Amino acid sequence: MSKSSLGSESELKHGQFNQADWSSAYCNVDDELNNFELKIIKGEIPIELNGTLYRNGPGKLERNGQWIHHPFDGDGMIAAFKFEDCKCNFTNKFIRTQAWLEEEKAGRFLYRGVFGTQKPGGKIANIFDIRLKNIANTNVVPFGEKLLALWEAAGPHEINPSTLETIGITNLNGILKSSEAFSAHPRYDPGHHGAPRMVNFGVNTGPKSTIRLMEFHTQGNNAGELISERKDQFPGFAFLHDFVITKNWAIFLQNSIRFNPLPFILGTKGAAQCLSSNTNDKSNFLLIPRESGVFANQMPRVIEGPKGFVFHHLNAWEEDNDLFIDSIYYNDFPSIDSNQDFRTIDFDLLPEGILTRCHIDLSNEELVTKRLNNQCCEFAMVNPQKQGSKARYAWMAISAKEEGNGPLQSIKKLDLLRGERNIWSAAPRGFVTEPLMVPHPNAKNEDEGWVISLIWNGETRKSQIIILNSADMSEQAIIELPITIPYGLHGSWVNKK
Repeated sequence: MSKSSLGSESELKHGQFNQADWSSAYCNVDDELNNFELKIIKGEIPIELNGTLYRNGPGKLERNGQWIHHPFDGDGMIAAFKFEDCKCNFTNKFIRTQAWLEEEKAGRFLYRGVFGTQKPGGKIANIFDIRLKNIANTNVVPFGEKLLALWEAAGPHEINPSTLETIGITNLNGILKSSEAFSAHPRYDPGHHGAPRMVNFGVNTGPKSTIRLMEFHTQGNNAGELISERKDQFPGFAFLHDFVITKNWAIFLQNSIRFNPLPFILGTKGAAQCLSSNTNDKSNFLLIPRESGVFANQMPRVIEGPKGFVFHHLNAWEEDNDLFIDSIYYNDFPSIDSNQDFRTIDFDLLPEGILTRCHIDLSNEELVTKRLNNQCCEFAMVNPQKQGSKARYAWMAISAKEEGNGPLQSIKKLDLLRGERNIWSAAPRGFVTEPLMVPHPNAKNEDEGWVISLIWNGETRKSQIIILNSADMSEQAIIELPITIPYGLHGSWVNKK
């Protein structure tokens, strides 16, 4: 196990943490910096690491003394870390959404949040206001020569990839209808059909749910152009945050979820707070044929899945008639009560996320499940060149506790074949976000490259970037930021051209 130098364990046992250390990362980002050279406080940036790490997440958590109810309601802010010649330059900017501009001018919240944030003025001010505030805070991805800031309940915002200036909400040259959803979790096919492509979806939910599956060119003069699309309707409400792909399938898990919109309409809850999982019911795998695969133009297949709730998947692949899907399962839908401050949540009361493999025999639709990891984890990924194929290694953020839920404080490399693990830990006073695996440009092995994560040092109260060797998880460099960046959501790596 590798160990960081983020504070002493003299007062904290393994798996314990200080709530003030963890919650101190939550604050407003007050400064926007441009091409600021960051200080390397330990180690060296590998000379072969050349490209830009883009991160998205909530940067505005409070207005006029009112805190948002849940960090997922915070306005999106893009952070760009440009690595070149063993240096790292930093740029950050808020996404100038319509709502952000209006609320900046007013100096207070004018919109309700999906996760429970209320406008000032109590129930009368919130009742019957069912507008959704596009906060563009969930992911940031390359799209041809463009950069897209994503929030899955609405359309994407186009961002200048160099300056991070907001160009505006985009319909992708007419591909999307006005206010049509575009998922914040695209998948990148590394070349199962001859060339890399982006696969993404939009979902229209209700008593019946419609999934629009789209595939796009990512390289050359055709980058950003639509290759194929299809729409499929399924019975029941579909809460879909993520999905996975194989050569022939786009695979969704339809969680067993109830949605009662009445409290949202009456102004007492956010839309996401009106979701509740049916813990006694099983989920459904929705298998949609990809238009370039051998099952093109066929109807989707619906196969019963296990009990539990999934936000994120790791990967999926095919072997003859067998389909394997690795996902992070919770026993129940994690939520924050209406009267609870998210900065004081009790992790012991939250369900833990467990990496689990579902093996489906497509010839008879039999399902077998297997735990791959007993430690609470999130934000798992494989080498990007292994998406949709059988991968041996995975990297993920994990709790420092061996059992139960807890804040994410370590990064684990897991050998999916042998079960061996290698862990870099920021505990007890450090906290990690989504780790991204960046392959070495001349890699000969699947695990050759780096893992990069934005972390919070609870002892120094500073945000830092950690660069690890992805093979042995040894520290390569720690880079310090001059501003605090709250815990974010997703991001992307773009190689230098």
